Amino acid sequence: MTARQLGQTEVKRLNRAWRRRTERRLGLLLDCVAQPFNVGSIIRTAAAFGVEQIWLCGDSAQPGNPSARKTALGTDRLISFESAPTGASGAEAARQAGYQIVAIELADGAVALHEAELDGDVCLALGNEDRGCSPGLLAAADLIAYIPQPGKVGSLNVAAAAAIAIAEARRREWAPPGDAPDGNSAGPGQAAY
Repeated sequence: MTARQLGQTEVKRLNRAWRRRTERRLGLLLDCVAQPFNVGSIIRTAAAFGVEQIWLCGDSAQPGNPSARKTALGTDRLISFESAPTGASGAEAARQAGYQIVAIELADGAVALHEAELDGDVCLALGNEDRGCSPGLLAAADLIAYIPQPGKVGSLNVAAAAAIAIAEARRREWAPPGDAPDGNSAGPGQAAY
């Protein structure tokens, strides 16, 4: 059988079928993610996976920044945005909106993302390109998870880390029953984004 790309109508039909399987709300919190291109890329990925809300905390680049808009390709119109002065205050706002806060960071007590409890409505929190999540955000998080990286590079671009975390949260929702994580904690020498 020869593979072919789907036409626009087929793509719309396929995406509609996945939307019907998607019930959980997914949010993002960006804690001082300063580079507009990263924010724009995160917005585009978030829109593709049905993220409803993004909290922009600290000095995170705004969606209206020309570089962010260029990278987001107009997808910012599909998501609601809220600003917060700090990652911790953004986490509190997300919690008040009914989200579980899951910080993506290598930290004491972090669990591998594929083993993390991602039940219900989840707000994934990502930090600054260089410094990661602020101490206040880590303290406010309900859970801290990291992305295992068996290669010889110990970090990911924040937009790539966001894409992996968002995809894992949705995959978990779509996984067949019995495909649950085992809850083991992070092992030594494993890196986060």
